[in-house]
Amino acid sequence: MSIKENLINIKSKLPKAVRLVAVSKFHSADEVAQAIQAGQTVFGENRVQEAAAKFDEVKKSFPNASLRIIGQLQRNKVKEAVRIADAIDSVDRLELLDEIEKQAARIDKKIQVLFEFHTGEESKSGFEDKGQIVEALNRMAAGAYPHIEPKGFMTMAPFTDDKDLVRASFKKLRALRDECAAAFPGMDLSELSMGMSGDWQIAVEEGSTMVRIGTAIFGERDYSQAKKV
Repeated sequence: MSIKENLINIKSKLPKAVRLVAVSKFHSADEVAQAIQAGQTVFGENRVQEAAAKFDEVKKSFPNASLRIIGQLQRNKVKEAVRIADAIDSVDRLELLDEIEKQAARIDKKIQVLFEFHTGEESKSGFEDKGQIVEALNRMAAGAYPHIEPKGFMTMAPFTDDKDLVRASFKKLRALRDECAAAFPGMDLSELSMGMSGDWQIAVEEGSTMVRIGTAIFGERDYSQAKKV
């Protein structure tokens, strides 16, 4: 099926309250343009260098395209990430917030963030101690990061066929969100970014507000795209 047909198929199954992030890593600017022409506006990229090259081109024709950085972010890539992205969904340590604030302040830009929490996928990053997330939220409540808007949480379920383990991962993130939202009622921490091409249905059942889907939209990844940047 075409990108347009894939998008129609997926969106027909998603509840209206759940946002779709089209993961476009290792896919071309032309493929992103096809998705935009089919009505998709929000995209996720893992690699800042690839995202910058691609979306600087895309936004010339489609300025309303929205980009979210969803991969682990190195500190030396934050400046470029803040320039190109509307949101950084993979905040996994306190010092990263310091650098995001520094770079956002430099260009006077507000940027949304999600806290990535480690809920079971051993190969992935994320806060493992919820106390550090609470510390980050306390800093935000005290005004330490005026250019950063916390919006919620992100996780990746373990890569397994055991649906119970996958569901437990999503339940763990939802419980963290509920706990933090109760502790910081003045903040909008409602976003739960969880669920990808293979497990998004379970994620939606467990309260996901945002799913990240790539292969089911664009097909298999073209790794030659990585060599172009």
